[in-house]
Amino acid sequence: MDGVDFYVYGHLPIHIGGVTVYITTTHICLAIVMAALIIFAIAANRKIKKADPTKAPTGFLNVIELLVETLDNLVKSNMGKTLAPKFKNYIGVIFMFLVTCNLSGLFGLRPPTADYGTTLPLALITFVMIQYQGIKWQKWGKLKGLFEPIFLFFPINVISEFATPVSLSLRLFANILSGTMMMALIYGLLPKFLLWVWPAALHAYLDVFAGALQAYVFAMLTMVFIANAADLDD
Repeated sequence: MDGVDFYVYGHLPIHIGGVTVYITTTHICLAIVMAALIIFAIAANRKIKKADPTKAPTGFLNVIELLVETLDNLVKSNMGKTLAPKFKNYIGVIFMFLVTCNLSGLFGLRPPTADYGTTLPLALITFVMIQYQGIKWQKWGKLKGLFEPIFLFFPINVISEFATPVSLSLRLFANILSGTMMMALIYGLLPKFLLWVWPAALHAYLDVFAGALQAYVFAMLTMVFIANAADLDD
C-alpha cells in the first residue's frame, strides 16, 4: 500500500562472524525511552534529597510520592506482606517502563513494545521469577504440583507453565502492534487535512488508554503469577 509506513528500519549494520545484524528503529526508540526514564529517576532523586521532611510535599515531589505510594499499595495488596517488599521495586520499574514505551507513540516514536523482541524477554524474566519463587517457598511441592490431580496431567501442567511467558508476551505485543499498525494505516491513507483533528481521538485510546491498560495488565499478571507460585498465606 503506497503511503503506508510501519516505521521499521534497519539503520546501522553490524557484522559479527559473517552475520549482519542491524540497529533498528526499535533499538533507537528503546534507547530514547531508557534515557527519559533515567532522567526522570535522577530528577526525582534530587528532588527527594532536597525535600524538607517537616513540610507537606508539593508539585513534582507530590507526584512522586503519590506514584510510589500507589505502587506500594498495589503490590502489597496483590502479593502480601512477605513478597511485596522483595518485588515492589521490580513491579514499579517494569510498570513505568511499559507505560513509557506504550505512550512513546504520542511523541512520534515507534513503541518498543510493538516488537516481540522487547516483550518476550520481559515475559521470560517473569517466568524465571515464577519458577524460582515456587521452588523457594514450596520446595518439592512445586514439582509435585505438576503431577496433580493425577499423574496423567503432567504434560498438560508442563505446557501450562511454559504457556505463561508466551501468553504474557503475545498479549502485550499484539495489542501495542495492532494500535501501531492502525495509526500507520490512518496516517498513510487519510487525506492530509483530516490528520489535524480525527487521529487525536484514536491516539487517546490506542496510545494512552490501551497503552496504560496493557502495562497495568502485565504488571498485575506478573504479581498474581508470582504470588500463586509462592502460595503464601499472607
